[in-house]
Amino acid sequence: MASPSNKGKDIAEGPPSQSQPQQPQSPPNPPALSRYESQKKRDWNTFCQYLRNQQPPVHISQCGSNHILDFLQYLDQFGKTKVHAHGCVFFGQVDPPGQCNCPLKQAWGSLDALIGRLRAAYEENGGLPERNPFAGGGIRVFLKEVRDSQAKARGVPYKKRKKKKKRNPMKSDHDVEDGTAGTSSSNLPS
Repeated sequence: MASPSNKGKDIAEGPPSQSQPQQPQSPPNPPALSRYESQKKRDWNTFCQYLRNQQPPVHISQCGSNHILDFLQYLDQFGKTKVHAHGCVFFGQVDPPGQCNCPLKQAWGSLDALIGRLRAAYEENGGLPERNPFAGGGIRVFLKEVRDSQAKARGVPYKKRKKKKKRNPMKSDHDVEDGTAGTSSSNLPS
């Protein structure tokens, strides 16, 4: 019979004949990846698969800007952005009134974001920053040409957006105490 101090313990553990062997504890689940991290991982895997499918297969250490440019052009077949050709009657029109046979391509913004994620993934997977093929000048030139040509084809010139500065009005303790929040006595009419 169990002693009174072990009474609750016997109930919790069950009778000795039914005790189960302890199973090794698995490590806790890693935290869920952010949307950006998930997309970066998916993009990296897609690019590596693309390289493996080349004839002959290309190892990431042998990857150059020509492989990246081929990959970006390969992705155009999955694009959803209508890019009017120079001979199209709708070339340069902001809101074309009809349909045309111009191809769908990847939008410049999508390609630019993709290259940013692949550039980060390259270094996270052991690549040296100074040898990062995604950071090369040829890639930057290609993206600039895509940006400019897509802007012209849509009739919307690309303008770099200026970042808005956040206004952080400095409030002094004096202003808060006397109820003039945000104004100083020098700004008040006399």
